[in-house]
Amino acid sequence: MPTIFITGASAGLGKATANLFAARGWQVIATMRHPEEETELTQLPGVHLLPLDVTDPVAIESTVQRALSLSAVDVVFNNAGYGLIGALEALSDEQITQLVNTNLLGVIRVTKAFLPHLRQKRSGCIINTTSIGGLIAFPLYSIYHATKWAVEGWSESMSFELAQHNIQIKTVSPGGIATDFTGRSLVVADHEAYRFLLQKLLSGQANVQFSSPEAIAEVIYQAATDQTDQLRYPAGADAIATYAHRLSVGPEIFRQEVASRFASDQEASLGTLSAGKNNGS
Repeated sequence: MPTIFITGASAGLGKATANLFAARGWQVIATMRHPEEETELTQLPGVHLLPLDVTDPVAIESTVQRALSLSAVDVVFNNAGYGLIGALEALSDEQITQLVNTNLLGVIRVTKAFLPHLRQKRSGCIINTTSIGGLIAFPLYSIYHATKWAVEGWSESMSFELAQHNIQIKTVSPGGIATDFTGRSLVVADHEAYRFLLQKLLSGQANVQFSSPEAIAEVIYQAATDQTDQLRYPAGADAIATYAHRLSVGPEIFRQEVASRFASDQEASLGTLSAGKNNGS
């Protein structure tokens, strides 16, 4: 029976992935900051809950060792993370540091803790949740994009060194997911000098066609089991279409199209930027 280790399994994509893998006969080690509050996953056979705060290096080492005492691990799914919207001037150093610690350093540290085990096995797969925001950029997401683009680049670089030991690494880049990401998993920082952009951004997100977490979990399962050397898996119709459009028009045209969407009404009327098409989230 193969085993998957999941971070951020208390809700959303992490929980949907735990449910899916358990239903397909995998052993699941589901981690979260407060496993004592979880009730659904405790009812599933083959699911073990462990506490984990991915911003705590000591906790990471301890939890990984506890996980390996339960079972050899075949897939590590780095899913814990959250969103942050706001102009750079609106963000505190604490907010920036916390996001980097969670979305980037948490992924790196959890992966590093598992590498001796996977290297000894000469097999395994590491899957990192990034985002369509790790492949494209929108205004007011600068620090969030910084973490997700970093995970994308880090994963690509890691793919070369891990290949020497028959270990795969992959990224899954969802678009909008119908979870609480825009609730408790999203921090919004306001600044009066950038309020027009924020209002446009939030109103535009209301029109996004969200994928279900179960649909994205299917992509996680594909990445874990397809045995291919594919690195990136855009997930959800919006992410697939947006990334395909960026590749087709090129990064500079795409950037200009995004700029036109967020231009002020006066700028738009003057035609300073041509209108473009984008299906992003």
